[in-house]
Amino acid sequence: METRELMQRRIFLKTATAVTLTASLSRYGIAVSALHEKSLRIAYGGIGIECSTYSRIRTRLEDFDVLTDNALTNSARFAFLKKYPVRFMPTVVAAATPGGPVDRATYDAIKTDFLKRLAALLPLDGLYLPMHGAMFVEGMQDAEGDWMESARKVVGARCLLSVSYDLHGNVSQRVIDNIDLFSAFRTAPHIDREETMQRACNMLVHCLQENIRPTLVWAPIPVLMPGERSSTEWQPGKRLWAQLPKLNEQPGILDVSLLVGYVWADEPRATACAVVTGTAPAVQEKIAISLAQQYWDARKEFQFGTETGTINECIERAMKAMTHPVILADSGDNPTGGGTSDRAEVLEALLRYKVQNTVFAGITDRPATDACYSAGVGATLPLSIGATLDPLGSKPVKVHAKVVFLLPAPNPRQREAVVQIDGVTLVLTSVRRPYHDIVDFTRLGLQPTSYKLIVVKSGYLSPELAPLANPSLMALSDGAINQDIVHLPANRYRPPSYPFVADLKFAPRAIRSARSRTYPSSDRADEMV
Repeated sequence: METRELMQRRIFLKTATAVTLTASLSRYGIAVSALHEKSLRIAYGGIGIECSTYSRIRTRLEDFDVLTDNALTNSARFAFLKKYPVRFMPTVVAAATPGGPVDRATYDAIKTDFLKRLAALLPLDGLYLPMHGAMFVEGMQDAEGDWMESARKVVGARCLLSVSYDLHGNVSQRVIDNIDLFSAFRTAPHIDREETMQRACNMLVHCLQENIRPTLVWAPIPVLMPGERSSTEWQPGKRLWAQLPKLNEQPGILDVSLLVGYVWADEPRATACAVVTGTAPAVQEKIAISLAQQYWDARKEFQFGTETGTINECIERAMKAMTHPVILADSGDNPTGGGTSDRAEVLEALLRYKVQNTVFAGITDRPATDACYSAGVGATLPLSIGATLDPLGSKPVKVHAKVVFLLPAPNPRQREAVVQIDGVTLVLTSVRRPYHDIVDFTRLGLQPTSYKLIVVKSGYLSPELAPLANPSLMALSDGAINQDIVHLPANRYRPPSYPFVADLKFAPRAIRSARSRTYPSSDRADEMV
């Protein structure tokens, strides 16, 4: 006969990935109307950004969207927290468009504010950390590990820490040793962000309610691939990630995660890995080793899921296409992967080929954008476009452009201009940002499906643009996230991994968190194992 705890865990396991949170809560035993859970004290806060160490630009405080107090409590991103029978208390959540390394003073300022607000909420039973996992801070290795270790020192050893991660985050032993529960995205493109955050919070509330002390087990995998080769939309990613929900149903397993890691970071922790949360360490180790071996065995299968080529080859293919819209991705300068978004090589090629009926969204160039606002709609003016953020990385293109649209923007950082250059309709923006959703175009008066060719700074296409592509092409362009990873600049810290070491030998091993060995009764942080 099953024990009460095992039965409750089975209920949890069956519903941990449910889309509807309220239904999930009621099914695995967290009663929304329960009163005794209201005494639990849970805080939340984190920092998220993906940083290419090959980028020469720096991410500073003005580049982060920092939420605190009511702005954080009322954020749509965390609206699901209000459905729990406990109150999640806000601290600081900071997020930025992927880019270059974070300026150390910026990181220190955000972390200091987070730790101060965290300390003010003590004592705490739980802490939820919504992170990304691929942050790089100037002068620091393993920034997420530093954040989590610093949080642990504040909240003490008994507080349970639950973390949610991007599929492309990098894990380290330092991370594993300072947290208790872990959940990562299972889709790329990422369509399960909220579901993943719910899994992390579901586990946290469940373990606190039932007084469960979970164990973390992880298995590093020395393989590094760009997301464009490891999407869960095609093989081998599709089959590798498809098995995770079923693995989650095993007794004693709370969450199973498989991470690609972030390839454009010269860090010792840059690696793929499997992470398993649960209360059955032997089973967890078996799952982690199995996933690591499967991933390793599939390493040579990872390929681009769309047609690729040089910039010129892709433009020539687009011009010959009898269908539309063709969507061409400028992959090396994708801002959502860490690209500078100011490179103009694709624009130069489009003009050289004299393409027609083309929309390009967009290039980050604040001086050119401001010049358009000064000139006004209808004006034709000379512009130098590109290479303003990283003048050493590329060259600008000199053009005469007609201003056709200016987005109303009281803040100069929010400015976006649409200009016409021969057959190319180009979007200029003051700050780095992606154009991956339909509304990104329509709010600028652009109907993407009306064009023969759509150019975006992207890798694999977003869920909204992908269905429009007829066909989809990806230019293997240069930039801070160059897809030609084996020819990236020399690294000092990245461990030997495939494909950088083609004949690398590997046998997976599972490693338990140091916290699984002892849970001291004292709440003093200096007694934590």
